[in-house]
Order: sequence, then C-alpha cells, then structure tokens
Amino acid sequence: MKRPLGRILQRLEAAALAAGTLWLVGVTAGSDTAAEAADALVSSAPLRALRWELGDLWTRDTLSAAAALTIGEAPLLLAARPAVAELWSREEEAPPADETGDIVEPVEETPLEAPEAPDNGVPARTLVPTGTAGYTVCGRTYISNSTDYDLTVQELQQPFSAVLTGEGPQVLILHTHGSEGYTPAPGEEVVWSGNYRTTDTRYNVVRVGDEIARVLGEAGISVLHDRTLYDYPSYNEAYDRSLAAVQTYLAQYPSIQFVLDVHRDAIEDAEGNQYKVVSAVEEGTAAQMTLVVGSDGSGLTHPNWMDNLRLAVALQEETLREYPTLMRPMLLRNSRYNQHVAPGALLLEVGAAGNAPEEAVLAGQLFAQCMAEVLQARSK
Repeated sequence: MKRPLGRILQRLEAAALAAGTLWLVGVTAGSDTAAEAADALVSSAPLRALRWELGDLWTRDTLSAAAALTIGEAPLLLAARPAVAELWSREEEAPPADETGDIVEPVEETPLEAPEAPDNGVPARTLVPTGTAGYTVCGRTYISNSTDYDLTVQELQQPFSAVLTGEGPQVLILHTHGSEGYTPAPGEEVVWSGNYRTTDTRYNVVRVGDEIARVLGEAGISVLHDRTLYDYPSYNEAYDRSLAAVQTYLAQYPSIQFVLDVHRDAIEDAEGNQYKVVSAVEEGTAAQMTLVVGSDGSGLTHPNWMDNLRLAVALQEETLREYPTLMRPMLLRNSRYNQHVAPGALLLEVGAAGNAPEEAVLAGQLFAQCMAEVLQARSK
C-alpha cells in the first residue's frame, strides 16, 4: 500500500500531464503544419503559461502578460477582467485617427515664430497643430473635443440647419465679455478697467464686432450689433446678463438665425509672459482665431449643439481654405455658452490679450467675409 504522499504526487503528475496536453492543444490550435505549431509554441509559451495560471487558457482576450499579471493580483480587477479585455481590444482594433477622426484627447499646438508681426511690444507666434493625435480631424478642421461624445466625419459634414431668410435681421453679434481688450502700440494711452480689460471700445472686442457687422452688412446680410459690456462693472454673471439680452432680441426679432458672441483669448508662455497669436496673410498680419462650440455635456438642455458644430466646421473649412493659418483648432466643450438660443450660435475668440487691436480688426474682417460666403451659399 502506497503512502498518502505518494498518491498525492501521482495525482499531481497526472494533472500536470493533462494540463500540458490541454496547453499544447490550445497553443497550436489553427496550425496547419508542424512548423507552424512549433512557432506558435515558442512564441506563445510565456503568455499561455501565465494565462493558465490565471485560469483563462481559452480566453483569447489579447491582454499583455504584464496586464494579465497585474489583474490577477487583485480580486476586484480579476472579476472585471472581461470588461478590461473588451476595452483593450477596442483600442487595439481602432482604425487610425486620420480615417475616422474619433480622437478626443486634446494636445498642445506647437508655436512657430512669426517675425513679420508688427511690434507692439509683445512676442508673436503662429500656433498650428503638428499632427492629428489628440484631435478629431474633418478636412482642414481640427477639433479638440472635451466632451464624452464621439464625432464622425460623416456627421460633421452634414448641412447645418440655420439659413438666411432675407426677412429682418439675420445675425446678432454681442459680447458677453465686451471689455476684453488688446495691447496697443507703446505710447497709446488706455484706461484699463481690469487685467487686459477696458471700456474703451477702440481697444476691446467691441471694435472687432463693429468690423464683423460692417463686412456682413456690406455683403447684404442684415446684422444687429449689441455693443453692451455685460462684464462691466461686474464680471460675475456676465453670461446670465447676455442670455437675457439675447432672449429679448430673439423675441423682438424672430428672424435672427445666427448669434455670434465675440471674445478674445489670453495666452501665456511657460514663464507667464503674454504673447500674441498671428497669421501672415496677404492683407497684413491678422490675429489667429478660435471657434468655441458648446454642448449639453454639462447636463443643461442644448438640442442645437450638433447644428452649431456643423456650422462651425463649415466656417472653419472656408476660412482655412482662403487663409490656411488664420484659425486655430476648434474647441468642443461641455459648457453651452448660451448657444442653446439659436440653431446658428457660436463663440468666436479673436486673437489674445497680447494682440494689437489692428490685428484683431483685420481678423474680424476676414472671418466676416468667409462667413458671408458660407451663409449665402447655404441659403441658395
């Protein structure tokens, strides 16, 4: 009669032999020749052994050995392994970004020196994306998407719904932060009401709105320009005040299809120094611009956000077709920025605090020209 220890060892040997047989079958399954089976055995041995240890010999979930080992050390992670494997496989199988455009992680643009910019004492740069990583790409348009929504090129290229009707005012221009100012040339006296803010409309975004309204009007598009400074004297609740004004305008002029809220950006380098963003165009040096599109990602009602985004893409495409560096990548955000008020509502940032007023004015003129072309073409 054998000792109990001997029987245990005999059972362990039998189990090991059975395990080895199953492992060989699993590794070499699908091999048509002995050579292919040998290659599969050599290449898969470490990972298959690890998977056998984790109890998933038949689970071909493509997790790496390091990932599988980490998951196996934690019971909670091990219980969620199917979900982890599914997410992993989705990432592995995803097509390149330039084929689908479904990328949502934003990256920084690379600054390029722009020595041709006029000197107002602020360093100038032209910001351009150097690759598609981190952006949704649709034609010439780069979108930095901070929402949880996946974007596709097909839906972005659908026609936007707002059209010119030709009856009554069509476009409303306003400034939620109307005191946002620019940096004039040395020697020009500006009374600042805050950090790069002024009520002097010669040096703030209201002047840009004046030019946009003028160009659109000359193109035959009826425009209302609200020059109210909703951020002065109090910056807080500026969006509440501008929203109330927009709703009043829409009630009085239901013909309004497009609402353009004109702002400017504020950009600093790593040391906290202001710099301006410029685009060298045939007409001179213009401030670079950014279209900002809101969504319902914050939980607030906003049924028009995709329509607004399609309009923004159409405007960006046309502007970049004529002026390849005039527009910085578009921003899609969770906040709605009062853009739920109309099917053609957008926020436009014209330049930065470091830009000269003249650079911002030229940018506004060029954008308005392109906007008129897009809206009139859509309305034919």
